[in-house]
Amino acid sequence: MAKAPVLTPQAEDFPRWYQDLINKAELADNGPVRGTMVIRPYGYGLWERMQQEMDARIKVAGAQNAYFPLFIPQSYLTREAEHVEGFAPELAIVTHGGGKDLEEPVVVRPTSETIINEYFSKWVQSYRDLPLLINQWANVVRWEMRPRVFLRTTEFLWQEGHTAHATYEDAREYAARIHRDVYADFMTEVLGIDVVLGRKTPRERFAGAVNTLTLEAMMGDGKALQMGTSHELGTNFAKAFHTEYLSKEGRQELVWQTSWGTSTRMVGGLIMSHGDDQGLRVPPRLAAVQAVVLAIKGDDAVVTAVRSIGDRLRAAGIRVHVDDRTETPFGRRVVDWELKGVPVRIEVGPRDLENGTAMLARRIPGGKEPVPIEALADLLPAVLEEDQATLLRESRTRRTSLTSEASTVEEAAEAAAAGGWARIRWDVLGPAGEARLAEQGVSVRCLVAEDGSVPRSDDAPGTVAVVARAY
Repeated sequence: MAKAPVLTPQAEDFPRWYQDLINKAELADNGPVRGTMVIRPYGYGLWERMQQEMDARIKVAGAQNAYFPLFIPQSYLTREAEHVEGFAPELAIVTHGGGKDLEEPVVVRPTSETIINEYFSKWVQSYRDLPLLINQWANVVRWEMRPRVFLRTTEFLWQEGHTAHATYEDAREYAARIHRDVYADFMTEVLGIDVVLGRKTPRERFAGAVNTLTLEAMMGDGKALQMGTSHELGTNFAKAFHTEYLSKEGRQELVWQTSWGTSTRMVGGLIMSHGDDQGLRVPPRLAAVQAVVLAIKGDDAVVTAVRSIGDRLRAAGIRVHVDDRTETPFGRRVVDWELKGVPVRIEVGPRDLENGTAMLARRIPGGKEPVPIEALADLLPAVLEEDQATLLRESRTRRTSLTSEASTVEEAAEAAAAGGWARIRWDVLGPAGEARLAEQGVSVRCLVAEDGSVPRSDDAPGTVAVVARAY
């Protein structure tokens, strides 16, 4: 009788596979309040590495980290009508605290445009104070009706950037810089996920923004996942909060603003983009553990050898973990590390020591081969880079092979229903066609130019709509 698979096969039930993997790879658990999650150490380690890589890029772009309160006076949100209307269904509002009713209800942070503008209006006085570039790492709460761990949770972790500029051009270029040099660079070069860069339609635009730039990725089942967004806010919030500066010419001018963010949703994207029926596959540049060295048996010489190998690999700059838990069966440990998607396993037993070799198992392409122990430190960096490139190539190939050209709304809807994406000219689709797609559970993920660049406007000549079912 065949053994039951550790995970539900993707082809059988992709959502169940996703949940199985989160549980068995020990990434997260459901929290005690519906829609919340507990991120376990291995899952949080992935988020920490994402933070480190993202934070470095954000700082290169000139932004500094700060922190703003979790509680926001409800009156702040009502100052920008479109913003509060967009978030109203998702708000968590506190009306009682300290044993009595509050004089004014407070909103649990859904995003921070309003409270940050309250302080920008105090901090910005002159053109010399601009640009003001702020980022914060925080949690936010948006009441989620259809929760799914990492993808849609009532509380999640993220970074949110907020900036103020002297001119529209400066603000627009900065939003594009974050979109391109921070987000796209991180997602392709570190996460190994192919993303399409585009602009959202007015229907899909962030509440209160004049333009939203997005990064869309195709998951293993052909659906789309929004991986991050960068918004041009125009002067909408500046008008509501009187965020003004004295120009060089001595005039009071409104600032032009941006906001931008990515979240723990990227962990879900990582799982669904790279995972297979054996578990997660973590890109080597992201992995907190790039290589695990396993002792096959509790032989003293073997344990000493795996610890020595671990030391040499660390000295070579590889993030390594030594697994000498020989009281746990070797097969079980192998399955656990495969589930967690560690890029490389180095297995050492008594016979390997006699031969001066270790068994090198590569999680991403698969396969095992004996390698001289003395060669490991020199060999692994190239192996890890090769496997990093493999994941990006697979991600890109999946997207291109499952994206079709459509000439009618019906063709676009059929492509999405079949588990892929479609491209259709925006002047053919238009807002009316977008509404028809929405009735069928299909959305316009972004608008792109025919050459793959980001259009300067919604109705730029040659603009193409990318449509798909989405998470």
